[in-house]
Amino acid sequence: MPERALDKPRRIALAGTLVVAAVALAACGAAEGGPQTGGSPDVTGDAFPVTIEHKYGTTEVGAPPERVLSLGFNEQDFALALGVRPIAVREWMGERPSATWPWAQDELGDAEPEVLPAGELNCEQIAALRPDLILATYAGITESDYEKLSRIAPTVAQTDEYVDYGMPWQEQTLMIGRALGRESEAERLVAEIERQFERARQEHPEFGRAVAIAAYQEESGSIGAYSSQDPRGRFLASLGFRAPAEIDDLAGDQFFTRVSGEQLRLIDEDVLVMVDIGEIAASRDELLGDPLYRRPDVVRDGADVYPDEEVAAALSFSTPLSLPLAIEELVPELAAAVEATSGAGAGDAE
Repeated sequence: MPERALDKPRRIALAGTLVVAAVALAACGAAEGGPQTGGSPDVTGDAFPVTIEHKYGTTEVGAPPERVLSLGFNEQDFALALGVRPIAVREWMGERPSATWPWAQDELGDAEPEVLPAGELNCEQIAALRPDLILATYAGITESDYEKLSRIAPTVAQTDEYVDYGMPWQEQTLMIGRALGRESEAERLVAEIERQFERARQEHPEFGRAVAIAAYQEESGSIGAYSSQDPRGRFLASLGFRAPAEIDDLAGDQFFTRVSGEQLRLIDEDVLVMVDIGEIAASRDELLGDPLYRRPDVVRDGADVYPDEEVAAALSFSTPLSLPLAIEELVPELAAAVEATSGAGAGDAE
């Protein structure tokens, strides 16, 4: 899963060696049955073949895929938004049925995709599902992982322009739409969501004058912050907020950075959004019981935002299906936070 990703940090790795991969390929040819979801019934072959450029080269999809496997942690939402039900999805957070949150349930319908565990990947398990397309744009796979997966089915990886787990949702949508033969629908989705962001910016020009940080609580109780390349950071930027350069400098080629008690000034900006889900999530009242959390002015001023679990997950997924919920729920809270920090500043000036 993403190294920070609201759970314990760890790298994604494919289980086993090349020998295991060979066994997996054999299983791919022999497997019978399996989930009957997936497919692009209303897509003709006229759009194919398509060639997708990504971090590890190019992938050609020769025909409309019928058994799409969502390997990354949010790709199922993109496929579902484009009318494709994956045969398998990846567990990430929340342990929801079919690893699917409420915002995507209508698109999933009565399909019951296989749920792959969030830990190490198993080539044999993946091959046994007989995918004809593997989506791995938010999977953080290595080149070695890609080579193994490509022996099972055409695999679409992330681009090389961003840190792992940092590819913008717009580019994910367009890349996945192209791979599925639904490029025009992908363009429509991007335009629709971008209009929602534009409307929010127009209604709240004060966002453009504020600095906002998305942060999280570590299992140890310490605080960390997401960089501007993380989907949560990109969400705030899309609303007009500015991001502190120091956080990006500390994050380097990661999408997050841990903040020590001595570095709390780094998150003490105009607005703080705490994005926590699962066992380590606490209510704001619980966090306020922690002297470390109470220390920054942004918290004392009441300019911290603490979304509930579903909204926090929608923000973390940052997909065409989850973003409308995140925008609807968070914009009013962010506006109140900006007002709180502005009021505190005015009070200080008197």
